[in-house]
Amino acid sequence: MNHNLFAAFAAQFPAALSSPLLHLPDGSHVSYADAIAESGRLANVLTGLGLARGDRVSVQAEKSVSYLLLYLACLRGGFAFHPLNPGYTAAELQFFLENAEPAVFVGDPANAEASALAASLSIAHRFTLDAAGAGSLTAAAQGAPAEFQTVAVEADDLAALLYSSGTTGRPKGIMLSHANLAANARALSEAWRFGAEDVLLHALPVFHVHGLFIALGCTLMSGSSAVWLPRFELPAVLAALPRSTVMMGVPTYYTRLLADAAFTAAQAQGVRVFISGSAPLLSETFTAFEARTGQRILERYGMTETSVIASNPLHGERRAGAVGPALPGMTVRVVDDAGATVPTGETGHVLVRGESVFRGYWRLPEKTREDFTADGFFRTGDDGRLDAEGYLHLVGRSKDLIITGGLNVYPSEVETEIDLLPSVLESAVIGLPHPDFGEQVVAVIVPASGMQFDEAAARAALKSRLAPYKQPKRYVVMDALPRNAMGKVQKNLLRTQWQDAS
Repeated sequence: MNHNLFAAFAAQFPAALSSPLLHLPDGSHVSYADAIAESGRLANVLTGLGLARGDRVSVQAEKSVSYLLLYLACLRGGFAFHPLNPGYTAAELQFFLENAEPAVFVGDPANAEASALAASLSIAHRFTLDAAGAGSLTAAAQGAPAEFQTVAVEADDLAALLYSSGTTGRPKGIMLSHANLAANARALSEAWRFGAEDVLLHALPVFHVHGLFIALGCTLMSGSSAVWLPRFELPAVLAALPRSTVMMGVPTYYTRLLADAAFTAAQAQGVRVFISGSAPLLSETFTAFEARTGQRILERYGMTETSVIASNPLHGERRAGAVGPALPGMTVRVVDDAGATVPTGETGHVLVRGESVFRGYWRLPEKTREDFTADGFFRTGDDGRLDAEGYLHLVGRSKDLIITGGLNVYPSEVETEIDLLPSVLESAVIGLPHPDFGEQVVAVIVPASGMQFDEAAARAALKSRLAPYKQPKRYVVMDALPRNAMGKVQKNLLRTQWQDAS
């Protein structure tokens, strides 16, 4: 049996391959036949380079049709797709490329630093791809044959490599297999009742699990179509809503819609379900959205390591503040510090096991063993409780992850850069509520002895060292950081203190 994810998608493609897959902003569309042919050309290019099954293809480029076709080409060829945030600086990018050791790097032609870095690392094959989907990669594909036999792979073969940091240490590569991604796409397509007639409003980024695997997985696994927007911009989203049946977004998208008077119940009436993920949805947003549209947002819960774990039901009660029951094929357990299951309704650490849970960390077998229990449950790092009906309620993160606008920020990474500044003795980075982004990155600074913290200099220095979404939106100065008896910084106290002072 061929476990290739593309083969699983292709089995669900419409009989009429001329049917649209993507509806583009200019009114044109990309058909399923186009996607098969063009991904075949790209797969032939990659195969012609001599890549072996499992070789990494690292991509730091803007969202485009060609980006999606490259992802499909990697699946078809048996190569591992390694998407990178276009906002990463060269300093951030260097670690990812050194660690992933890609055979191919695809970068934006406007990003000379990234291109120079890839060359300096002696990455064998380097191509360009711009926001319009043009570049040396698509030029190379123009003369390649469209016919390509999708490579047969094993269920556990690597389909994608994504990186996520912990609260300490360097980023970790998360290995997602063809079977992981296929299982989640099937479960979600069924849970959310995707059909060939659905039209997904896709304004999400595609370097992220949400936009690439969850949203597009549902589309491709159901033979449906998507309105393909380069980014979330209110006028374009409002214009696309009347022809869409499903919208997926991060909480920020919904707060921005609610802030615009042009967003009305009439505007939303053709959409059968609005889905939110990647960050906690505030109860206030849930309530305000229902009051405006008469519809309840369907909140779900997932991670890079697991894809979607739990979802509020499509038909049934969607509860504010709850992320719903576990998806079919997934098991959620809530345990105490000793690993014993806690009684229903009590808070503990959230563990999960299932077909879509990742196969392990890239080249970190000890960390993989540490984050899994002996019976195969993954320790999510989140705390929560299960109610009597099996709905999961998340109450906090035992890791100090900050989620801003649906993107993950790991405090240790930002603190490391801030602590290098000459005017800083030490720092603590926390997340505080933000009306638009959900959370904002806030840096609490203890100045170096005899010095004043120079905020302007800090902002200037971090601009070249951290992606924009990681840079603190706010700085506050303290004489000392609160610590417990073991000397650990008490970030919970900082969050309380500076939230109240905001």
